[in-house]
Amino acid sequence: MQLVVVSGKGGTGKTTIASSLAHLSKARIKIDCDVDASNLHLILNGKDVEENDFSGAKVAKIDPDICVECSKCEDVCRFKAISKYKVDELLCEGCGACYIACKFGAVSLKDEITGKTIVTKDETGFISRAEMEIGAEGSGRLVTEVRQRAAKYKNDDDLVILDGSPGIGCAVMASITGCDMALIVTEPTQSGFEDFTRILSVCKYFSLTPLVCINKFDINENITKEIEEFCNDEKIELVGKIPFDENIKRAINSMKPIVIYDSPAANEIKKVWLRIYELVRM
Repeated sequence: MQLVVVSGKGGTGKTTIASSLAHLSKARIKIDCDVDASNLHLILNGKDVEENDFSGAKVAKIDPDICVECSKCEDVCRFKAISKYKVDELLCEGCGACYIACKFGAVSLKDEITGKTIVTKDETGFISRAEMEIGAEGSGRLVTEVRQRAAKYKNDDDLVILDGSPGIGCAVMASITGCDMALIVTEPTQSGFEDFTRILSVCKYFSLTPLVCINKFDINENITKEIEEFCNDEKIELVGKIPFDENIKRAINSMKPIVIYDSPAANEIKKVWLRIYELVRM
């Protein structure tokens, strides 16, 4: 069983809830698919046991010994990454136009290391995650690589908790592909509601069973009611409503799951897990 926690946007409390579910379930396998800002391991702690370089892009190289300075490469580069027959690697997108344009074989495309995948061992199992190089961009391919690294440590009967990428882009699609259930964390704002409906459509497209949790439900109870009515009309299970809780900040500062504290949010998240556990067993 693979349960992915998604949100449709950043900042909804997705990682707070994912780390709490991982703690409560004692899941052996946790996957942090938010490769641009991996932080699940900071809350669950542990020791790194595996690292591998990740090449997520190509970068052009010009051999000065072969280059005849014809400027064809500079003419075709739409990203203005080539100047005076040299490539600015920060601007190069690895599209290969310069490689094709060069008739003298002076241009080559080399793999660029844009980050690394890391497996961290914690008290209950393993966390698979990634770290990006400065200026690099996350991608669905990197998320897939992170999930494949986790698969090496997975047993057939393991519950896998995935902290999904925010938004609805390719990294999110790579996060949810092959999962069984998606816990959508939303918040009662107009933009939060819209983002919730967008990520819901993605989950339905990939045939995931959607569950919904409203975080900070009491900051706008009118929109909370709208979300509840929407879930009722769409026959989507609302597994919990978490109140705004100052203790969340305390837990984040301590780098601990909120559920180790006695607080209103922790108590509700525990109820969310019990309901998910019931559904997983059905």
